[in-house]
Order: sequence, then structure tokens, then C-alpha cells
Amino acid sequence: MKPKQAYSRRKFLELSGKTTLATAAVMGGFPSIVPASVFGKNAPSNRITIGAIGTGRISRGHDMPGVWQYDQALITAVCDLDRNRAEDAKTLVNQYYTKKTGKDYDGVRVYTDYRELLNNKDIDAVLVSTPDHWHAPIVIQAVQAGKDVYMQKPASLTIAEGRMMADAVKRSGRIVQVGSQQRSSRQFRYAAELVRNGRIGELKTVYVGLPGDPSGEEEPQMPIPKNLNYDMWLGTTPEVYYTEKRVHPLVGYDRPGWLRCEQFGAGMITGWGSHHIDCSHWAMNTELTGPVEIWGKADFPKSGLWDVHGIFRTEARYANGVHMIVSNELPNGIKFEGTEGWIFVSRGDASVTASDPIAKQQAAKALDASDPKLLTSEIGPNEIHLPVSKEHHGNWLESIVSKKDPIAPAEIGHRSCSACLLHHAAMKLNRKLYWDPEKEQFKNDAEANQLLSRPQRAPYAIKV
Repeated sequence: MKPKQAYSRRKFLELSGKTTLATAAVMGGFPSIVPASVFGKNAPSNRITIGAIGTGRISRGHDMPGVWQYDQALITAVCDLDRNRAEDAKTLVNQYYTKKTGKDYDGVRVYTDYRELLNNKDIDAVLVSTPDHWHAPIVIQAVQAGKDVYMQKPASLTIAEGRMMADAVKRSGRIVQVGSQQRSSRQFRYAAELVRNGRIGELKTVYVGLPGDPSGEEEPQMPIPKNLNYDMWLGTTPEVYYTEKRVHPLVGYDRPGWLRCEQFGAGMITGWGSHHIDCSHWAMNTELTGPVEIWGKADFPKSGLWDVHGIFRTEARYANGVHMIVSNELPNGIKFEGTEGWIFVSRGDASVTASDPIAKQQAAKALDASDPKLLTSEIGPNEIHLPVSKEHHGNWLESIVSKKDPIAPAEIGHRSCSACLLHHAAMKLNRKLYWDPEKEQFKNDAEANQLLSRPQRAPYAIKV
């Protein structure tokens, strides 16, 4: 547990190179005789102290384990608007560190308001593992508070929010990693390198297969649980009655219902699309731009609580001429088709959490090609080599220390999410749309431009 008088890791790293350790100890409130262990490799003063905001399924199964495996990181705080979940997270983290150290550990503080956690100067960085509609608002406030951030994807609920988020991150200089963890999987990087280096000739078409989401029944209004701050949970979105399947299970951590409600996200087009379209952009060398034409259609439920898109097929064309087709009727993964062959890449049998939809499907081959020899092709020293990340959370921690961009920085995450939301707009309007990636506006289309933002409910509106 971090001593109350310990000098924070960030402040320690920001000391002038001329400052001696002895001076630093005095400045930081250390006693004049500092035990050698304090400055050891894993001493509290050298660790990155982390607060977890949102402690549901993805946090418990992916994000908190993703950082606690590293000795340089220490989770010291957890926050959730559901107090029961926050207390569960405290127990989970304390138990992990107790088992890891062999000593009783009780160093985790519980919050039910993320703003109080962000005000804690002893916390260096935060995990943002909330529902989609809270991603951008919390990240903006976190970097304004001087925190580095690992944020779950998609980057935002709307394109306008995503732009505000990316700009706030740039102004702050903080390190933000978007949870597009496929960039840290070898097969996705290798596939992108093969495409970039012309192994399949000139890239012509990209096929993106996503899972689907079921519709649901109407759900009755229920009393708001006393352990849940439901008004704050709704955040910027409209006030609607509480029912369990709109939020998350009262007991357990199965896949939550909000994922299937358009009020809080766009469905699988952003849920999985943020992964696959992001990796498509990586291979296409379009990470900092977007399509120029988008069209398609989708089926939407005509009744019921769950109202995100069902069966769909959308298409896009980029300025470089590449044609992208996205559909839930394609195999889950990405197929790059060129003038001289094709490459297919997917997660294979890997899943992030036990309740991932893809985990219940037959696993696809993680890497395949029209010619098996493509998959043993070596990328030469003078060819394009993409950044290497062995593990996504570890890459974030390394970036915090080095002050260099992580493998999935905020601007790239915003562009990937924007592309997904453009496909969603095409689903909604059921006609061809023309996009200006520089201005981030639809061309001569007032109706489509209304979809770039949503009204934000007070007092939760984003402030930049």
C-alpha cells in the first residue's frame, strides 16, 4: 500500500535531472534517512498508482487483471455507480494482492463518484471501463485532472464527442490508450504489415465480419436499486425509467443489457467494429482519416427494449479507392483482398471475457491466406514495420514511463470509432452519404450532420 508520505511516481519522474535523490526525498516529505527498499524496483514511490472507474464485466475480466499483472502498476482505488459492484471490486483487488504478496492486503479505496477519484492526487492513472456513453466525458475530465488513461473502446458515443475527447487529450499531453487490444495481437500486426508491403498486390477490397445482437421484449419499470446512482448512470443521455435489462444484472457479471440500447451505444457496429475497422485502417494506412462515401442498410427492431441494429450490410469507399464491406453475415474477422491474393485475420479462439458473443461461435482460423506461403513471408529490414506491442495494458504502462504514444492513441481511436459511426449513420438514413474526413462533416447534408452529436442532459454535459 502506498505510504501517505510517499512522493508520487509522476512527480518523482518530473523532477529535474539535476535534482538528487536526497533532495527529492526532502521535497516529497520522506524522512532524512530513506530505507534503500523505498527506491527499489517495485517500491510504492516507483509504481504507477491506478484507479479503476467502472468495475463491471470488462473491468473485472480484462482491464484490472491487465494492469495488476505488472509489478510497476498498483491499483489503489475502484469506482462504480453501483456500490455493490464497487465493493466487489475492492474485495477482488485486495484478494489478488494478498495472494500475490503472501501478506494481508487492504490498500484499495472505494468511490461511487468518479470525480472524487479524479481529485485524488495520489492516483497517477485511471482505467475507464464504463458503458460507452460515459467514455468520452470521463476521459476528458481525467486528462484535465492530469491523469493518464486506459479507456475502453469505442472512443465515444458520437463523432462530436470523440473529437472533443481527442482534442482534450492532445492539449493535455497525457498518455491515453484506447482498448483496441487487437493491435497488440501478433496476427493482426503481421496481417497489416503484409498488406502494407504489397504481398497481395494492390489492396482493392476489405471485408469486415462482425457478430450480431438479438432483439428483446418490452421490459417493465422497476424500482431503482438503492445501491445504484441511476441518474448519474444515465449521464448525458435522456431520463428513462429503470429496468434491470437496460443497465446490468443485479447479481453477477453477465453481458449487460445497455450494450443493446441505442441510447448508450450503437451496437455491434461500434462494439466490435471499433476493433476490426481499426485494424483495417492499420493495414490500409488510413488511421488518421476516414471514408469519403458510405452506404448500406440494416434491420432495426420494431419493438422491445433492445433497439440496436440487427442484420446489416454497409459499405464505404476511401480516397485511395479501397472498398470496405461490413456485415454480420461475413465470417468474424477481416479479409484483405488485393490484385494478387487475399489474407484473412481474426482472433481465432481468443476472447476477452467469457461472455463475448464470438466465444460461443465456432472459432475461425486466426490467420489464413490465398497462398500459404504468404503466412511465412518475412518483412525485410527496408520494408514497413509497424509498432510492436506484446500486451495492450503493458504497452500503456510503458508509454506512461517513456512519454511516447501508445499503440492505440486517442486520435487513432477516435478515427476508428468515427468510421463505425458513419456506417451507423448510413444504416439510419438508408442512402449514400458523402464524408469530408478533414472537416469531419457530411457534405451538403444537414440531415446527416444532425447525427454527429446528441443533446446532452444537464448537469452531465461535457465541458472542455
